[in-house]
Amino acid sequence: MSEDQASLTERLKRIVIGAARKPTEPGVFHKVSLVAFLAWVGLGSDGISSVNYGPQEAFLALQGHTYLALFLAVMTALTVFVISASYTQIIELFPSGGGGYTVVSKLLSPTLGMVAGCALVIDYILTITVSVASGADAIFSFLPLEWHHYKLPFAFLVLLILTVLNLRGVRESVLPLVPIFILFVSLHALAILYGLVSHGTDLPELFRQTSQELQASTVEMGTLGVLLLLLHAYSLGGGTYTGIEAVSNALPVLREPRVETGKRTMLYMAVSLAFIAGGLILAYLLFDIRPQPGKTLNAALFERVASEVFGDGQVLVVTALVTAALILFVAAQTGFLGGPRVLANMALDGWMPTRFAVLSDRLVTQNGILLMSGVSLILMWVSRGSVSFLVVLYSINVFLTFSLSQLGMVKHWWEVRHREPAWVQRIMINGLGFLLTSFILATTTVVKFHEGGWLTLVITTSLILLATLIRRHYARTRRLLQRLDALLTAALPTHPNHTTPAPATSNAHGWDVTAENTAVILVNGFNGLGLHTLFTVLRIFRGHFKNFVFLQVGVIDAGRFKGIEEIENLRRAVSEDLNRYVELMRAYGYHAESVYALGTDVVDEVEKLALETVERFPHSVLFAGQLVFPRESMVTRILHNYTSFAIQRRLYHRGIPVLILPVRV
Repeated sequence: MSEDQASLTERLKRIVIGAARKPTEPGVFHKVSLVAFLAWVGLGSDGISSVNYGPQEAFLALQGHTYLALFLAVMTALTVFVISASYTQIIELFPSGGGGYTVVSKLLSPTLGMVAGCALVIDYILTITVSVASGADAIFSFLPLEWHHYKLPFAFLVLLILTVLNLRGVRESVLPLVPIFILFVSLHALAILYGLVSHGTDLPELFRQTSQELQASTVEMGTLGVLLLLLHAYSLGGGTYTGIEAVSNALPVLREPRVETGKRTMLYMAVSLAFIAGGLILAYLLFDIRPQPGKTLNAALFERVASEVFGDGQVLVVTALVTAALILFVAAQTGFLGGPRVLANMALDGWMPTRFAVLSDRLVTQNGILLMSGVSLILMWVSRGSVSFLVVLYSINVFLTFSLSQLGMVKHWWEVRHREPAWVQRIMINGLGFLLTSFILATTTVVKFHEGGWLTLVITTSLILLATLIRRHYARTRRLLQRLDALLTAALPTHPNHTTPAPATSNAHGWDVTAENTAVILVNGFNGLGLHTLFTVLRIFRGHFKNFVFLQVGVIDAGRFKGIEEIENLRRAVSEDLNRYVELMRAYGYHAESVYALGTDVVDEVEKLALETVERFPHSVLFAGQLVFPRESMVTRILHNYTSFAIQRRLYHRGIPVLILPVRV
């Protein structure tokens, strides 16, 4: 369609979202994928942004026993490396991606995998909501109080902008965020390095005081009391580790070779997060940072650094605080990248509506992005942007998925111990990861349960029940369709002609076949549904059609859009299915051909193929089968596409007759 002919809606869409991309064009994967650096920004922002609150929560939970911060800093950094190492092993074992959902589904059970997937979806929605709400809070903390009633509309605007960026594409959504991310990481790294250098000579004395105070506290509270206090603080800093799993979930959007890119991204994420999170806790101790009304510990730290380096340094302080606010907006990107990917994987397995696996013409999972954005907006509106309320909801689900993933990996290494030389090392990494994450899960659930954590469990349980009902419906539909597939055996001729000659314009009798009546049958694989449509045409229009053209669109969805090889496999499967229809009709003495296309939008591709076919065969009628369920409801309309009706409406405007034949199941 030319620019002049394009509708106003299409023009607006092209301006806002961008021009369509062809999934089969050469180099398309290179254009839409992320290199390790960009993946670090897009997927690591959630973890990096957590240093705004994770280390502070852990440090304050020490309840004045600040000498324990030395142990806390080491434990925090080690935990980041352990979880990152365990997810690196997941990346190696599952190179096609899927993260916690796929790991648990394959290694434990599909049902537990669904539980992990539902927990991840809720977690990613809350990642977006909490990040945007926190960023709005931070920005408006610099503004006059009379402006604060604009805070919620501002958060909605930021959410809308992020949604549009993600609808444009993966790379397009990450590139604008790079400067904010780099400035934030650089400022925090420099502040920590300055603290280590300027107070390096104080470290021996710090170690000595820590030893003395530890002995005194052990006498006062007992060894168990000190240990429990330290573990309590450690668990409350669990928000620091959220987002580490995002790389394994989003492997399909990484640049080839994906495994190497994923491992490099994990390394960048682990080093930066461990250094900044652990370094901040140590810096609080070195600079003797104490809680101050109306200030975060990070703000107090930057004020101290600025005063020592510049005397005043308000510009540095304001810059650090502004980037800390903006990085929270960047952190929402992890939810937009990871959430739709989990939804797509669950949709491919029948736990979610299949439309969540569909790609838009910009090659993104548009329905998933819109769902994440829509639910986040509703949560923002219901909570009025209250970060304290949202953070409680946010604190449990991620560790449920962490724990199940690590348990699945432990089970895997134990089962392959006889053929995996390094199984001991690998099982120790995942085993330690399981112990750490399950401890944080249990502690967080108990501590946060009465503060609102119960609501997280209610929401997640509700999504689990919904996923179970969806899966049950799809399973019932498959059983009904198997009755149609029984037609396959009866339909095949006894001695079919397996040769597939090139299409001709005349048949064996010398007639011009293009002048004959032609039935264009829209099919989706060689199955009972397609055969039922074909036989219905033969029965109703007995002897009317001399030619049969079988038309199929190979849908490139999130499951197929993983590389050239997957798309070629799809092309081969579509071609083989169509050849079977052609052989069948030629064996019955009809002229038969087939045409196909690969794409993301069935209606668009069918329109193009139909126009080309009608140009060759002017006396054509297009037939499409439509499933008719025993009980039609809103549920069936949501869970099943009604593409045939959309095709009918589109082709009617082109003057092409389309008949939809009901197929009762």
